[in-house]
Amino acid sequence: MHELAVTQSVVEAIVDKVGDVPVDAVRLEIGALSGVVADSVRFCFELVAQGTGLEGARLDIDQPPGRAYCRTCGDEFGLSDPIMLCACGSADLAVTDGEQLRIVSVEVR
Repeated sequence: MHELAVTQSVVEAIVDKVGDVPVDAVRLEIGALSGVVADSVRFCFELVAQGTGLEGARLDIDQPPGRAYCRTCGDEFGLSDPIMLCACGSADLAVTDGEQLRIVSVEVR
């Protein structure tokens, strides 16, 4: 489960920036095409945050859907899974949204 390592990295990045200051809430953005399962991150967050300023913090996760642009026909469309094909049959796509994994905000006391 790479979500544990991802969650550890998120917690470490926040602790590096805010230190031991108590954190009330963390907002993450995990794109639908990122390969990271948001529910697994939620499960791991409580475990990884123990003993840090993030212990007991609320975790909010936004999950933007995937979007792509077809270089063949010029269509822009939503992607719900990692099988990236345009309706025209082309796989020559540019993903424009949904691959991100980022810390959006941290609310401290």
